[in-house]
Amino acid sequence: MPDTPAPALRQRLADVWRLSWPIILSNASVPLLGLVDTAVVGHLPDARYLAAVTLGATLFSFLFWGFGFLRMGTTGLTSQAFGRDDHQRMRDLLSQALVIGLALGAIIIALSTQLIDFGLWLLNPESARTAELAHHYAAVRILSAPAVLMNYAIIGWFLGRQNARETLLLLLISNLINIVLDLLFVVGLGWGVRGVAAASLVGDYTALVVGAALVRRTLKTLDGHFDSTPLRRLSAWSEMFRVNRHLFVRTLGLLFAMAFFTAQGARMGDQVLAANAILMQLVMMVSYGLDGFANAAEALTGRAAGRRDWRDFAVSVRACTLFSLLTAVAAALAFALFGPWLIARLTDIEAVRTLANAYLGWLAIMPLIAVWSYLLDGVFIGTTDTRAMRDTILLALAFYLPTWWLTRSLDNHGLWLAFTVFTLVRSASLGAVYLARRRRRWTDRPGTTG
Repeated sequence: MPDTPAPALRQRLADVWRLSWPIILSNASVPLLGLVDTAVVGHLPDARYLAAVTLGATLFSFLFWGFGFLRMGTTGLTSQAFGRDDHQRMRDLLSQALVIGLALGAIIIALSTQLIDFGLWLLNPESARTAELAHHYAAVRILSAPAVLMNYAIIGWFLGRQNARETLLLLLISNLINIVLDLLFVVGLGWGVRGVAAASLVGDYTALVVGAALVRRTLKTLDGHFDSTPLRRLSAWSEMFRVNRHLFVRTLGLLFAMAFFTAQGARMGDQVLAANAILMQLVMMVSYGLDGFANAAEALTGRAAGRRDWRDFAVSVRACTLFSLLTAVAAALAFALFGPWLIARLTDIEAVRTLANAYLGWLAIMPLIAVWSYLLDGVFIGTTDTRAMRDTILLALAFYLPTWWLTRSLDNHGLWLAFTVFTLVRSASLGAVYLARRRRRWTDRPGTTG
């Protein structure tokens, strides 16, 4: 470990804010996009349109977010290379991540018919009309697969290098174009659910073009050169595969939990599905805010781990924790005090409003439970200790499904209870593993291993 003084908490708080505010601002456009999707489609005359977009978006949580390891794994590995000031390794990691993104995107398009049919079969919408509308959405949206996955790689690389403003620019471009085209295609041209999907398609490819230009500019500032060896030799991929295979399982587990929640809501009818979709949009608003501080934790703890500077690591975790807790408490209060008003802004279908208000209590406690999982995910990504992330998500699922089974008589309240238990177990188990790592690995005390 370098012989450097421990950073002051005030300085690290400033670093966290410097890294997180662009991410928070860009992430704010993501729930805004979801809110626009919900509001635009939610004001169409039938709840089936909103249900179809919800099902289509859930399907792409599997198809796209399931490969979110590209973003997370690239961030963790790049942040450690950044901490070591290893320019060539940063170049090599970017090349590998882009190749993976392009290859996976091409495979997804080639298998699009089978993936869409299988995904909608799993989600099992209540009505044939809802299924048909969801299929229309998916057939357009899936064409953006290569752009989405390569954007994951680019964003992860910039985050690992602590270039938060580049990430801000890319996400804002994608989401703002999406929002504008949502209004044009759905409200102006009347394309319905296909218009929502087409807006996402254009936004994703536009962001990829801009991202490629930003990468080219950044590479000119780095030492080293393009080296095809890490692309041709299997041994050069070992670290990338080691980190990403655990992240892949972890992400699939998380997305399964979300999709299971949506599917069970769909079996209770289109109105319950629509009410849950509105509440989940509000949950996602908080999650994208917490992600800003989690992403700062990835970059700062990864840099500290790359330098083996555990004093810097500890102060970085403390600073990210303070910001995350403030955000979670503020969100819980906002939902408790203004929940009905927020729901009313998203739909004017009275039956959906009434149902959403009935489950508002679950929404109010969710930020206080979930905050720890977001924060600690960032720490474990930064240290590339992805096995712990995989194991804790599997443990949480082992509690989630039995809880749902035992509380089915409670209908949608039982479903929300099961999801809350899932979140609680995930946060608690990540916390337990973190404390064990701090005692045994992530420390300078004699007799420990790193």
